[in-house]
Amino acid sequence: MESADLPEKVRAAALSEVDKLERTAEQSPEVGWIRTWLDTVLEMPWQTRTDDAYDIAGARAVLDADHAGLDDVKDRIIEYLAVRKRRDERGLGVVGGRRSGAVLALAGPPGVGKTSLGESVARAMGRKFVRVALGGVRDEAEIRGHRRTYVGALPGRIVRAIKEAGSMNPVVLLDEIDKVGADYRGDPTAALLEVLDPAQNHTFRDHYLEVELDLSDVVFLATANVIDAVPAPLLDRMELVRLDGYTEDEKVTIAAGHLLPRQLERAGLTAAEVEVDEAALRLLAGEYTREAGVRQLERSIARVLRKVTAKLALGDAELPLRIGADDLRGYLGQPKHTPESAERTAVPGVSTGLAVTGAGGDVLFVEASLADRETGAAGVTLTGQLGDVMKESAQIALSYLRSHGPALGLPVGELADRGVHVHVPAGAVPKDGPSAGVTMTTALASLLSGRPVRSDVAMTGEVSLTGRVLPIGGVKQKLLAAHRAGITTVLLPRRNEPDLDDVPESVLGELTVHLVADVRDVLSLALEPAAAGTHLAA
Repeated sequence: MESADLPEKVRAAALSEVDKLERTAEQSPEVGWIRTWLDTVLEMPWQTRTDDAYDIAGARAVLDADHAGLDDVKDRIIEYLAVRKRRDERGLGVVGGRRSGAVLALAGPPGVGKTSLGESVARAMGRKFVRVALGGVRDEAEIRGHRRTYVGALPGRIVRAIKEAGSMNPVVLLDEIDKVGADYRGDPTAALLEVLDPAQNHTFRDHYLEVELDLSDVVFLATANVIDAVPAPLLDRMELVRLDGYTEDEKVTIAAGHLLPRQLERAGLTAAEVEVDEAALRLLAGEYTREAGVRQLERSIARVLRKVTAKLALGDAELPLRIGADDLRGYLGQPKHTPESAERTAVPGVSTGLAVTGAGGDVLFVEASLADRETGAAGVTLTGQLGDVMKESAQIALSYLRSHGPALGLPVGELADRGVHVHVPAGAVPKDGPSAGVTMTTALASLLSGRPVRSDVAMTGEVSLTGRVLPIGGVKQKLLAAHRAGITTVLLPRRNEPDLDDVPESVLGELTVHLVADVRDVLSLALEPAAAGTHLAA
């Protein structure tokens, strides 16, 4: 202990334990506990730190080579390195006992590269990398360790990660922080509050070690699919960076530069033997898979190459082989995700909405119908496994139309004795959120007026009783989903205009975005022109 390179406070605590060990009888169970604790203290890299790579341009090149897009995260890492370099040049490495670590939360749908980004960041910074999987963790002691009095006590995962990294300034990836649970053993997210607070974590105390551990130099990257599942106090301690998915062009770039070479190697083929052209990759990304990330795209490429390998083994194909867009049907069958908006909205009473799920943005259809006076009951029926907020949106939409129908030229007298049914298909999938308000209003207005909703239009926004269109979240994910689904016109709340800055220019260039503040604007833009004398009552 005396020869070990330990901080003063740790040395004092360790020597105290050594004294206790000398006074304890050999047969006492405490001997084992003390020895294990001393071994753990000696294994910790108390004074070991790796030097950061201060080649800022080189770090950016590493990040760009590993991931296409994701500029927000890359910019943040480069900013961190630039500030760190300047601090060190001016001798400001430690201020007030704290170093300049960072705590970032990477939030986005599956398959966009959040986990692999952690490793890339560590390489760019020249630091050690360690991953802590938090999915399914329910015990607070997993984070902060057990008290030494328990049999089989261990330090928490944070201490073990530092020990595994072998340095006090690694990049620690806290994977799936939104999947952490809580039960009678405590709430692990509450234990993470101290770990992820840059103002507190320079004196982090693990229950097992019971000495101060300085985590202020660690770069923590937390990943999450659904940011709503992360408690607000924990989210407040992290700097949130959203990864909202890739455009089709970015997917093709990723497929050509990363996915295809990797799958060729796994299939035992080379790029000279099998070539997949850009048109085939674009068709794979656009019509065979529809996702925010690239996992399904990689699986589709792997499936094509497996079939190629099987044909070669059976003598049904010869190398070199070129796979074009026309060849994909022979390997994968019919495309599964062809545009369907025109078919769905061909009749009045169906509108196209935009939603955000844990897997990214998606297109949502809302259908409305009126019961016959003779056979149907009055009242409102809502189906599609809707949550409370979405049910309220339907009620608000109906109330707005009842009160403003005459001004809008809608025969709302029909609603007095005919039941209204609002349905959101895919009933096996739970749906909730306020952003379907304008979509439901448009579907009902389309039904009453007999005017179909334009097939090229999708919309999102919360609606109020007075007809105001209120702002919503997830604008980038929703616009990417609209673009993937072949939509060309999107109606957004006017107060969401600043969010358009986050949307890639290539997507905005192909979409016509109308910013609306009132439901009247939505209806005038979304509904087809009225044929002479056409409405439902007629």
